[in-house]
Amino acid sequence: MASRPLQTPGAKMMYLIKRKPATSREELIAHWFANHMPDVIARNQQGGANGKLHVEHYVATLFDPKPDRPHHWDGVAQLWYERALPRPLSAHGEVPTDTFQEKVEPYWPWATREYVIMDGSLPLNPPTLNPPFPCTRSGFFKVTFLVSLLADADCGALFDHWLDVHVPNVRQTMEAVGGFRYVVSHSLVPAAEAHAGMAELYFPDATHWASYREQIHPDGMEQWVDGDAMLVFNGGTEMVGIA
Repeated sequence: MASRPLQTPGAKMMYLIKRKPATSREELIAHWFANHMPDVIARNQQGGANGKLHVEHYVATLFDPKPDRPHHWDGVAQLWYERALPRPLSAHGEVPTDTFQEKVEPYWPWATREYVIMDGSLPLNPPTLNPPFPCTRSGFFKVTFLVSLLADADCGALFDHWLDVHVPNVRQTMEAVGGFRYVVSHSLVPAAEAHAGMAELYFPDATHWASYREQIHPDGMEQWVDGDAMLVFNGGTEMVGIA
């Protein structure tokens, strides 16, 4: 058996974001980028300068809308810390602190451990005529899976199978079709979360994703994964706050 992938040190905190019914996607993106991200960056830079727990890396993925499907999520913010943050008593944004939080539903942190399976590089060209961060990057086709556990399924068994069997299967298929980056994140407290984990697959474009779907073969994940509850999102843009 091939050795397991190494875990990224620290914790990867996720924040799934959903706009309110009266908020357009364009409003969401504008306020996320212009109002919310700069505040998060500034707070964490100050925290780092004062020796406090702070974000070491901060990226937000925008999900492409799917008009023919229920509106679940618009994107996810991912923040890497030295250790997991405690779960707050109330959701972020219940009492809004900026316009972004006025425009979105309250959101909770989701603590995960990350495994970078394929570490293909992503473009990053910060502006030179404006502040370098936040900035955006594109030029890829990203597929994000939110994986849910079947009722009464053993989450430990799922994680073992995911790393030992499913990861090699996906990686081999990704390599065969030209995928270049593959990241898996497992919930630190699965019983407290709606999803047991997340998988992020990066391709040069949608045709490579189509080839992947044609070539990937079942490997037994269905023993633990609730296929009806699993959510899949496409995206081609990330917003980078702290590189």
